[in-house]
Amino acid sequence: MTSRKEKMAEFDQGYNVTVTGRHMHVTDGMKQHAMDRISKLDHFGDHILDVNVTMDIQKLSHLCEIIMKYGHTVICCRASTTDMYASIDQAASKLAQQLRRYKRKLHDHHKKGHPIKEIPVQVIEAPREQETELEEVGGSDEVALPHRIVATEIGRLKILDDSEAVMKMELSGESVMVFRAESDRRLKVIYRRHDGNYGIIEPEA
Repeated sequence: MTSRKEKMAEFDQGYNVTVTGRHMHVTDGMKQHAMDRISKLDHFGDHILDVNVTMDIQKLSHLCEIIMKYGHTVICCRASTTDMYASIDQAASKLAQQLRRYKRKLHDHHKKGHPIKEIPVQVIEAPREQETELEEVGGSDEVALPHRIVATEIGRLKILDDSEAVMKMELSGESVMVFRAESDRRLKVIYRRHDGNYGIIEPEA
């Protein structure tokens, strides 16, 4: 049975850490262990905004997922072992490695001085089962009503080279991202393939 949010704590540095259990009860020892491992990342600076730790048990697999908002970047790391404490350690170690790589890339990227453009992103409500709405148009033809826009968010269109785009995909765990190529400023779309590799589409080529 999925448990609700187990704990939220705020470090003196000013960022929040949320520890959540899924299909399990998170013990005080597990919570404290996760908090201790996260606190060791403080030396990466004051760009850490929020950290979400999710623990999940499925049969013999103990999964720990850590999602960190670091400035304008979301970093996601996962680890799975037969022991939750070991999974926490591995996920935190992966996060530290990703942060080190990101900070090196970020330093090089900032030296380029590329502008970042904010763009509107519309959030469209997914169709619900048992609530498919149809209206009759022109007699016998039936078409589905348009999906409803439920929110508008602000996205950030960055100028990147291909290696930087791949790095951001690895950090965030996202399935797709749009960016402008550093070489010619044309739009590109990078996506995660089912085989674990990445594909890059150049719609303006």
